[in-house]
Amino acid sequence: MKKVSDCTVNQIIWLNENNFLLELIAPDSLPDIRPGNFAELRIDDSRDVFLRRPFTILETDKTNNTIRFFIKIIGAGTRKLGTLSEGDQVNMIFPLGNSFSIPVKGPVLIVGGGSGIAPFILLAKELQNQGIPITFLFGGRTHQEILLIDQYKAFGEVFITTEDGSAGEKGVVTQHSVFNKIANYNMIYACGPEPMMKAIGNIAHHHNKSCEVSLENMMACGFGACLCCIVETKSGNQRVCTEGPVFNINDLTWQI
Repeated sequence: MKKVSDCTVNQIIWLNENNFLLELIAPDSLPDIRPGNFAELRIDDSRDVFLRRPFTILETDKTNNTIRFFIKIIGAGTRKLGTLSEGDQVNMIFPLGNSFSIPVKGPVLIVGGGSGIAPFILLAKELQNQGIPITFLFGGRTHQEILLIDQYKAFGEVFITTEDGSAGEKGVVTQHSVFNKIANYNMIYACGPEPMMKAIGNIAHHHNKSCEVSLENMMACGFGACLCCIVETKSGNQRVCTEGPVFNINDLTWQI
């Protein structure tokens, strides 16, 4: 059930100069939120931002009625959110989109690039509850882009790759040695830059592995009216905000 709520800023936790966690308190009980769902946040008091901004829901706490987002500063909207203070109000539409599927058995490989780490704490919690072993692989240009590692270590083994070699193995994520053991995994999940997801989809396809990706298309409205987030699939154009953001790579028209 979608809600439109005026939520209260509980805290902002800065991870580095460009990334922070935004924690909001909802005014009433949180609805059911699934791994992969997102929310649309309104950016108030800004002359430069007119549309809501979509953010994957990082994690929730129904006991405290809080909802948390991982936010990377990339423009005026995200920069404005970083200036909020405890007690400020943020209007939010949530939960939106579909969710990841949960395999009958594992183990699974979860791959995140840059801010593509955001969808996976909720997913990891559900997989853990189902007793499914998880391996994480996170990549970035430098060690400064590798974040939230301690949180993910609570759910499984974590591997890292950086393009400059400042943390983990040197190279892009698809060059990591974990892919030498791709046969061990029953399912692959990925989120990050589109070229990365396409490359992982290609690996999954050629090893006959099921793979789901969470797309990061711009979603202005979040409920399918504006049609600005269209993605081409084998069954025709679909809206990332409603039919997605999670898609099986076999349903996309990516050249694999």
